[in-house]
Amino acid sequence: MYNIIQNEWRVLIHNKRLISLLCIISVLLAVIAYFGVQDAKSSQDKKQLAKEQIRHQWENIGDYNPHSAAHYGTYTFKPTTALTALDNGINNTVGTVLQLEGHRQNEIIHSPDSQSLMQSRFGTLKPAVVLQFIIPLLLIFLAFASVSSEKEQGRLKLLYLQGVSTRKLLFSKTISYWLIGIVLLILSLGIQFLLFSNNSGQDLINRLLLIFLFYALFYWIVCSLTVYLSAALKNNTAALTSMLALWVLWSIFLPKLVGAFTEETHPLPSRQAFSAAMQEDRSKGIDGHNPLSEQEEKLKDSILQVYSVESVDDLPINFDGLVMQADEDFGAKVWDKHFGALDATLLKQKKTFQRSGLINPFVSLQSLSMGLAGTDNWHHTHFQQEAEKYRRVFIKTLNDHHAYGGSKTGDWSWTADQEFYNSVADFDYQTPIINKALPVYKTDMVFMGLWFFGSFLLLLIGNPKNTHL
Repeated sequence: MYNIIQNEWRVLIHNKRLISLLCIISVLLAVIAYFGVQDAKSSQDKKQLAKEQIRHQWENIGDYNPHSAAHYGTYTFKPTTALTALDNGINNTVGTVLQLEGHRQNEIIHSPDSQSLMQSRFGTLKPAVVLQFIIPLLLIFLAFASVSSEKEQGRLKLLYLQGVSTRKLLFSKTISYWLIGIVLLILSLGIQFLLFSNNSGQDLINRLLLIFLFYALFYWIVCSLTVYLSAALKNNTAALTSMLALWVLWSIFLPKLVGAFTEETHPLPSRQAFSAAMQEDRSKGIDGHNPLSEQEEKLKDSILQVYSVESVDDLPINFDGLVMQADEDFGAKVWDKHFGALDATLLKQKKTFQRSGLINPFVSLQSLSMGLAGTDNWHHTHFQQEAEKYRRVFIKTLNDHHAYGGSKTGDWSWTADQEFYNSVADFDYQTPIINKALPVYKTDMVFMGLWFFGSFLLLLIGNPKNTHL
């Protein structure tokens, strides 16, 4: 096998057109990877600068009423990493900026697509696009051309008559062109790692290694199926057409078909319906700015009973702060109800889509690529949930100080000093380590493994009598 692989590469090296093509693709990958990393660094620097400026404003807010400060709020930014530059997944669509304030749970806004006409129409070119679409097509044409030319010139039959088994020939051809994909993969991932080496930790390395593994498995699947079909089908045109048809089915038609089926099976509410349902439930609870609400009267009676006084003016605390926090607590329940249902539906959609990996390894590759890069919906939801957890603590801290910090009910001119505001911790989001995220992609990993072993067995047990060598 080694001699056959060595001979394949020797032929490749002397093919000037092929070498030129590989050089062009390599330069394309390098340029896309380089500018992608630079764009990611620039984005992260801007977010860090904005975060520091917002924190600086908070730490210089001066004497301020705590509830007014809750309305003033703060902002947080979804992080950008080296892997975002590799595969930006859904990040361009879902937004990157989230305002955290009292009484409201805001949506993440300012998506890159909404800020750029060119991006919204054509998208952004990332290394993942080249790795998922262009390189597999290149491998299909190269592997097919090698087998078909050898068949036409009779060299495969000659090797077979000399005692070289069909199994060795199939494996040798597959490995030869699979290695081309590996070299291009290493080039792209290597640039990502080197340009972000100063900010690389063990989790980034682990994610890159897993990305390399699953792309490598996918390239093996593509190469092995192409080699086998090219050898098994007598007509070369039929062999190439079959593999290209399979590739188009994998990368275009099946994802759209499964996507439509998934949306039909597990439909999501429209933005208007979702907001209206939340607003309706929200209106049933206590309203921090409506002193005549029935819920507030019940709260007032309970607090007066606890402190054994007749009027809120006799309370040793500020009842207004308690009302504001009761409003927040009820709003949190509404948020958990509606967003919990939304997340459950999205999870059902994801699982349904993942199951299609049984007949389409391309779906599993895309899911793993986005997941390992931290740019899929699971990571987006994780950021949103962690930000909401912080918002609740943040607002409760302000409301509690408004209630117990020394002010009296109705005294909205009372202010807290700067020392208090400096004591309120900032939001510091950490992307979950890959070990915590892997169970989400178990289905994708299993199907990718099954496809790999299936393609391996196809070459291993291929019957020479069934191939047209």
